[in-house]
Amino acid sequence: MGADYSRVAGAVADERGLRHLGSPLAEQRTLAEGRALAPLGDRRVISVSGEDRLTWLDSLSSQALSHLGSGVSTELLILDPQGRIEHAAAVVDDGATTWLIVDDTDAAGLLAWLLKMRFRLRVEVRDRADELAVVGGTAAAVGALRAEAFWHDPWPDVAPGGHGYALVEPHPGRERDWTEAIIPLAELDAIIAAAERGEAALAGLSAVDALRIAAWRPRASADVDERTLPHELDWMRTAVHLAKGCYRGQETVAKVHNLGHPPRRVVALHLDGSESVLPEPGAAVRDGDSVLGVVTSVALHYEEGPIALALIKRSAPVDADFVVDTADGPIAAAQEVVVPPDAGATASVPRLPRLGRRAPAS
Repeated sequence: MGADYSRVAGAVADERGLRHLGSPLAEQRTLAEGRALAPLGDRRVISVSGEDRLTWLDSLSSQALSHLGSGVSTELLILDPQGRIEHAAAVVDDGATTWLIVDDTDAAGLLAWLLKMRFRLRVEVRDRADELAVVGGTAAAVGALRAEAFWHDPWPDVAPGGHGYALVEPHPGRERDWTEAIIPLAELDAIIAAAERGEAALAGLSAVDALRIAAWRPRASADVDERTLPHELDWMRTAVHLAKGCYRGQETVAKVHNLGHPPRRVVALHLDGSESVLPEPGAAVRDGDSVLGVVTSVALHYEEGPIALALIKRSAPVDADFVVDTADGPIAAAQEVVVPPDAGATASVPRLPRLGRRAPAS
């Protein structure tokens, strides 16, 4: 059963959690500055215990986990035989239990798949949705919470065995301080009660997503479709270990990285905000009459204005300005290259400066 936010002034919630409290732009600022907590009702927790848990997860996923240290945060992808993303999870181990934080839309599927793959190994997989919740914010903001574990987002660092495709400096993700705490439901109730009394500030999922998009941070429930490769989203930097042992989809991952280029590439879009209209996820991205791809995530950012992530054809020109379809007609969109067209082990694209930021939104 979801948390009750109705007693918090201004709260707007739906089946996935707290969306905002009436001021999404202000909530972004307080969240980024460490003055608010964000209940992440769109996450679920899966625990994996048992002596074989890390070697087992290592054998199934894109990440090297056999020797994961206690308290070290990473993430994994479960791929299909063609290397396409099926599931994703944030990962942290406490020495006895491996904690997986999963998008709620993917949790049931990942849980079922893990249960099916146990065989005779010494592992126990449990859905902890009835006991635990997830709250996000800066490391300092969530650090005082009574938590089972803390997952510190490794993005955008290039993890051991990973490879970063984005060549823009500085990477916008450097500005994002993000940690997710796995807490008992009673702790979440206490946070909500403190917010009701005016003793704590909350931020909604709209603010969380805007900060994520500005950091070019992929998310499975938003940016992945049935044919997405990790290369296309620059997810090789934190979720794939290129030198680990065999796992399903490894051959495709290695082939695309070492010998080819991903067929699509993620771009960051700076949208024309003069008409005060945002495209919906799935909106077409065009160069003239040619459809090049689709918007995957979109938000109004408190500093950068209207922004989006989009997956487009690799062949799309890197110097073109696009238009994006909306319910009120097409709007202009300036692209910022995230994954270059020749991404891979042989890429030779020079590093690029970041596009200038817009004036803060009012």
